[in-house]
Amino acid sequence: MIYKTVYDKPGRIRVRYGIYAFDKYSVSGVSDYIKLFEFVKSVNISHANGSVLIYYEADRKEELLKVLDSLTGEKIQQLSLPINHEIEENNKKFKNDIAMAVIRREILKWFMPVPIMRAITALKAYRYFIKAIKSLSEWKLTVDTLDFVTISAAILNGDYSTANNIMFLLGISDMLEEHTMKSAKLELAKSLAINVDYVWAIEDGVQVKKPLSELKKGDVIVVNTGNVIPVDATVVDSEAFVNQSSMTGESKPVRKYNGLSVYAGTVVEEGNLKLKVTAFEGQTRISKILDMIEKSQDLKASLHVNAQRRADMMVPFSLLSSAALYLLTGNVARAMSILVVDYSCAIKMSTPISVISAIRQAAGKSILVKGGKFLENYANADTLVLDKTGTLTNAKPKLAKVVTFFDYEENEVLKIAACLEEHFPHPVARSIVDESERRNIIHEEEHTEVEYVVAHGISSRLNGEKALIGSRHFIEDDEKIYLTCEQEDYLKNHAGSYSTLFLALDDKIVGMFFIEDPVRADAKETIDKLKEQGIKDVIMITGDSESSAKDVSEKLGITKYYSQVLPDEKYKIIKQLKEEGRIVAMVGDGINDSPALSVADVSISMKDASDMAKEVADITLLSSNLSELVTLRLLSKKLLSRIKNNYMFIATFNSSLIAFGIMQAITPSALSLLHNTSTLLLCASSTTNLLKE
Repeated sequence: MIYKTVYDKPGRIRVRYGIYAFDKYSVSGVSDYIKLFEFVKSVNISHANGSVLIYYEADRKEELLKVLDSLTGEKIQQLSLPINHEIEENNKKFKNDIAMAVIRREILKWFMPVPIMRAITALKAYRYFIKAIKSLSEWKLTVDTLDFVTISAAILNGDYSTANNIMFLLGISDMLEEHTMKSAKLELAKSLAINVDYVWAIEDGVQVKKPLSELKKGDVIVVNTGNVIPVDATVVDSEAFVNQSSMTGESKPVRKYNGLSVYAGTVVEEGNLKLKVTAFEGQTRISKILDMIEKSQDLKASLHVNAQRRADMMVPFSLLSSAALYLLTGNVARAMSILVVDYSCAIKMSTPISVISAIRQAAGKSILVKGGKFLENYANADTLVLDKTGTLTNAKPKLAKVVTFFDYEENEVLKIAACLEEHFPHPVARSIVDESERRNIIHEEEHTEVEYVVAHGISSRLNGEKALIGSRHFIEDDEKIYLTCEQEDYLKNHAGSYSTLFLALDDKIVGMFFIEDPVRADAKETIDKLKEQGIKDVIMITGDSESSAKDVSEKLGITKYYSQVLPDEKYKIIKQLKEEGRIVAMVGDGINDSPALSVADVSISMKDASDMAKEVADITLLSSNLSELVTLRLLSKKLLSRIKNNYMFIATFNSSLIAFGIMQAITPSALSLLHNTSTLLLCASSTTNLLKE
């Protein structure tokens, strides 16, 4: 789509696509898409005139222009998520349903003859009878049973007004609960709908980087270890283990080989796959997101589960107390005062609404939470374990220096390294690719297939020679290619706090890469605030060298750290901490962090994390701000506080109502109105912003 540049200064550009380029639904999707690129700081789009204002890193203008050029009419339409329409329709439906319920009630009340009105009341009560029978058939006394007994008692006593009031307010409560749950799910789905920008496609036998938007049905793509599968496809070559938990709930990866199907949103955990495209992301992604959110509702906080259990436990108490009071007094009105004012309804409704609203508020802060129990675990965590690279340090490290040996040129070594590293999402790999692009080095595909060895490096072949790039442990301990004395001395005298990678060709190390990985600007303040919020121990675990780990820990005030740690060792450290009785939160971003993330009480991945880390993690930060860990801690603690406060209010207020009812100071109809109105207001207040309280 053609656009006109209205304003252009380093770091700030305004373009205009035209008055009909965007509508209110596509604005959000296009804005989110542009913000996916790490060099973009902020985006402001006006659908009224098609104006797009972008603040970006001044030296990345060419890349930004490519992004703007990619916004074709078709692309914009794809980014106009159907979820936006569903959100608006859900809001309209809620308002219309409330209005119609009130109108129907008033029309029936004022214009319907009394006998017919009573018959309608009895018919409406039948719905509650069915619910009660269902719970009794399962040998349970639930809130549904109590509702039916209360309504029936009112009807049998000739108090049709009270029965109608109870059913009307119960209906409004159901509408509020349904609306809140659906709104939260849709908002959450919207935050999850992040596009995969590029894929590796096979064209004329060569892997080429291709925009996802240009992919066609029948194209063959390659998905490597740790990457998300962006489309539905069929395996046409090779095999791998695929993590399908987001779709099927399976905890173990599934072996996929020639002829089997794979699905968008799943992740290649080990191996590489050549896939033939059968369905595009736009046809599959939204439905899978909604399925995942439905499953996430099963991941309820223990407070949520306890609230449901406590609510059901109160039902027999209410029924027996009401029966006992009737036997003692013979007064139906007094007995009904206990039935119409039950504790269980408010407890059972307000708690899940509080939890799902907190998850929605987290999504509004660019924090994706997969279930209520993870908020509870994070609120109660006393130990925080952090990865270094990409977590405590910048997600975009820079290549500071390239050192070559055996007469290899610097640019030649960098070209080979970039050719291998560009297939994998780790920040350190990206630093090498970025530097080669900055130097205008064209790293054409000269190698054969690459194999990623988790937490170690990459293995391939180049012009018939074995090509390796990775950590010193990978090169020396695994591949038995050792540094020369000259290389050893250079490394000892110049490594300092740099992270280092090694390139080996034909059984000799030909290059060293010194990666500058500065600490995040907000890391120190984040750690200090988390300690103030009750985190007792902050521990750093990294696969980097002792000197690099020590340097970072000293800058951030971290007293305990582990260096040169392999993935299985990270796993063991987390497991040991849990065995000591600690509640452990783990923050990581790499494929190598996945085992440790999976065993932590609550796991958190960063925005720029590998697809594997995001898949395993319970919570994902969708922004680059480490300080969101503080926001998340505050939100989760306030959620627990809200649930406890709600319970105290329910117990106090409803006990007071029962006391007034027993003394006959208030009629059963008024008690029902006060009880159900308070429940309704409590549920509404449970949707308010926790962070503003």
